[in-house]
Amino acid sequence: MSGMTMVEKIISRKVGRRVEPGEIIVVKLDYIVAHDGTAPLAIKVLEELGRPLYSPEKTVLVIDHTAPSPSSTISNIHSSMRKFARETGCVFYDVGNGICHQLMVENHALPWMVIAGADSHTCTYGALGAFSAGFGSTDIGVAMATGSIWIKVPESIRVIMEDELKPPLSSKDAILWLLGEIGARGAIYKAIEFMGEGVSSMSVSSRLTLTNMVVEVGAKTGLCPVDDKTLAFLEEIGRPAAVDKLSPDSGAEYVDEILVDLSSLEPMIAKPPSVDNVCPVSEVEGLEVDQVFIGSCTNGRFEDLEVAARILKGKKVKARLIVAPASRRVYLRAARSGVLDILVSAGAVVI
Repeated sequence: MSGMTMVEKIISRKVGRRVEPGEIIVVKLDYIVAHDGTAPLAIKVLEELGRPLYSPEKTVLVIDHTAPSPSSTISNIHSSMRKFARETGCVFYDVGNGICHQLMVENHALPWMVIAGADSHTCTYGALGAFSAGFGSTDIGVAMATGSIWIKVPESIRVIMEDELKPPLSSKDAILWLLGEIGARGAIYKAIEFMGEGVSSMSVSSRLTLTNMVVEVGAKTGLCPVDDKTLAFLEEIGRPAAVDKLSPDSGAEYVDEILVDLSSLEPMIAKPPSVDNVCPVSEVEGLEVDQVFIGSCTNGRFEDLEVAARILKGKKVKARLIVAPASRRVYLRAARSGVLDILVSAGAVVI
């Protein structure tokens, strides 16, 4: 019998038996997450089923996608979510707390968990060694009623990252290179498992960028090993966890293997019209830029803002620069460290 991939190990532990790729199973969830763009339909499905919320303490609702509200229509959506949270006692983050995926990393997701979200970038938490994936609001509504969801166990692609990233490169350059290599439909319903010396050398913040963007090639989820850095990160953010480490078995079977020499990469950029239209930044050198945005669930963490501050210290921006810290925690850390002072002094607008 062959060994297991990381995704197979997580799901097998959750259901109490070995699972195989392609098998369709129903699995109990550790968390369900939805935001103001997807929660209303999920709540409607729950109400139509006539069932109570199965696990309020495991259901996380976040107002983050259209916040603050720009219209009466959106305000009514926000009000309905607040009402649902009051009535059910679910975990609720109102406007200003942060982006749902950053909040899940800071407060909820842990290694070996199975998490379903009504958002495609739910795959982010795979950097912590969780099986996390996006589902439609209808599936999430049923999950809110049952505490479970159906999963087809995905086949896995192994991405081995050799050597280390050299400044000014970041994990964003690595994942953009991979998007260009695989293509926007190159890994549909696959799990992408990152490993190798390059991943081991990355911070958890950098790993989160990798797993966040696997959905851009159609992947169901992305995973990084659970190692000492993972456990140290959880301790650092006040969530120490006594969990097993996670890595694939030596005999695990993968449908494809991609080797990335991080030392050979150069800064990358994705051009319109699609995220996989990738090229080195050197190919567009000199192109005039009208606006720059630093933030989102992909690159709105403190590490990202710190890099921008190092570049902009003592300088003035020549294009509109908008900075959106991914959470209140990130915002406060950036403020206390002086990072926001540097960015604002350079001409950035912080939202």
